[in-house]
Amino acid sequence: MSQVQNNSSVSELLASNSGSIKSYRKDEEDPQDRFLKLLVTQMQNQDPLSPMDNAEVTSQMAQISTVSGIDKLNTTLEKLVADSDARRSFEAATMIGRGVLVPGTDMQLENQAAIGGFELAESVDKLTVTVKDSAGITVREIDLGAQAAGVGTFVWDGMANNGNAAADGQYSFALKAIRADKEVSSSALAFGSVSSAQAGKDGALLEVGRLGYVGMDAVKKIF
Repeated sequence: MSQVQNNSSVSELLASNSGSIKSYRKDEEDPQDRFLKLLVTQMQNQDPLSPMDNAEVTSQMAQISTVSGIDKLNTTLEKLVADSDARRSFEAATMIGRGVLVPGTDMQLENQAAIGGFELAESVDKLTVTVKDSAGITVREIDLGAQAAGVGTFVWDGMANNGNAAADGQYSFALKAIRADKEVSSSALAFGSVSSAQAGKDGALLEVGRLGYVGMDAVKKIF
């Protein structure tokens, strides 16, 4: 397209024939037809002493295919985006009522049970979970032993290190992963239930209870 826009002869032709060109409504005419009419008119009005050479004609004819191709590509992309958005919205709606793991360190203890999760880039020899109360005080340490790479879950039975049952409520947890006597990276995952779904700027959003809204891409596991 840049060659057409920079071609002085086409620019002059557009200016001199603006009255006739305006008679064709843009939304009623195919881009390829408009381009062909401009090219034919240009050839009919060319200077006999300085006619368009074959290379120039070939170049502009090639651009006709480019214009048509871009127009069709845009239409196809718009349809694909619309179809993709509709599919993702449907998938999000089907997740209402399901449990999910998303990035986070929050835990909700109810009826002496709380679910948490983790994601490991590599297998580890030992994975330890440290549960803390709202004041940041350690309540319980859980040894999960060796774990394979990937996403995993654990359940805290609500018991504290002192042997007493912890009160129901909100807690947080931290992970410590050991491999070959060295600490390696690990990611904490919070558990929650999907209560609603809605369209967002960058795709469908899930409302995961106390965890708020998260994108579909943030979901690491579905229960």
